[in-house]
Amino acid sequence: MDRYERINALHRILKSARYPVTVPRLQDELGCSRATVYRDLAFLRDGLMAPVTGDGEAGFRYDASEGGRFELPGLWLNSEELHALLAAQQLLSRSGGGLLSSALAPLQQRVEKLLEEQAGGKRWPVERVRVIASRPRKLDEHAFRAVASAVLGRKRLSFEYRARSTDEKTRRTVSPQRITHYRDNWYLDAWDHDREALRSFAVDRIATAKMHDDAARDIGEAELDEHLASSYGIFSGPPKGWATIVFSAKAARWVADERWHSQQQGRFLSDGRYELKLPYSGTRELLMDVLHYGSDAEIVEPPVLREQARALLQLAMSHYDR
Repeated sequence: MDRYERINALHRILKSARYPVTVPRLQDELGCSRATVYRDLAFLRDGLMAPVTGDGEAGFRYDASEGGRFELPGLWLNSEELHALLAAQQLLSRSGGGLLSSALAPLQQRVEKLLEEQAGGKRWPVERVRVIASRPRKLDEHAFRAVASAVLGRKRLSFEYRARSTDEKTRRTVSPQRITHYRDNWYLDAWDHDREALRSFAVDRIATAKMHDDAARDIGEAELDEHLASSYGIFSGPPKGWATIVFSAKAARWVADERWHSQQQGRFLSDGRYELKLPYSGTRELLMDVLHYGSDAEIVEPPVLREQARALLQLAMSHYDR
């Protein structure tokens, strides 16, 4: 443990201690010598103005009247937190295909400076942290900025929206509720004033977005979760039913560790296969995920969903019969 981490750990020990902590205990927890403990205590008290009280016989602690309010000045991170920040910095800089790069550049520079200062000039091998997006869609930076600003500023938003399923273009005026990053793409959950209902919009299909001065209508979290998170995936709404899918023993090793839905129910069958049950509203995304496993997945229930999967497979096969 280097000195930086020792000071951080020492602060946490003294801040949480109800009674004075002895020097031998501090030596043990910090993994250092008696002399080093005293040097760190002196730096904490004199250099960082921590309310350290006590002596070498009775032990040390923070003054009861001040210790609860004292925090180390600046930002103090241990090595694990520093590594996590480094990974987050790489996620910030490499995900989204350069989205908001100009806006995020100052923040990224501050993170990099913090990493350099906290590492004592040591160079971190940032190239060993990789972020590879999976099929992200092209996103208009202006639209994303307007959507994010309206969500956080609690203002109404108007925009043109071209539905992916029908390619129909409509003009919408909404009260943004929240913005969601799902499977490497962004979605806007909003109250649609023309349709008087909650809707989800793919941000990459939004154009000419404009934030208005009118305050957005706020929908409670419980209602948002009930409508937008109660069924399968981003294509949500009130659940229409439950799907039962059985995966081969080979695929079970992957599916058993996957989280398809917050209310999913899964179990291993006696022959090693895996049975997954989950609620769903729209069928498109669910069918896409099931068919992704090919012959290793079978929809058992309900019959209508099973038939839809059969029809899609037959249609796919017809392309290879020519």
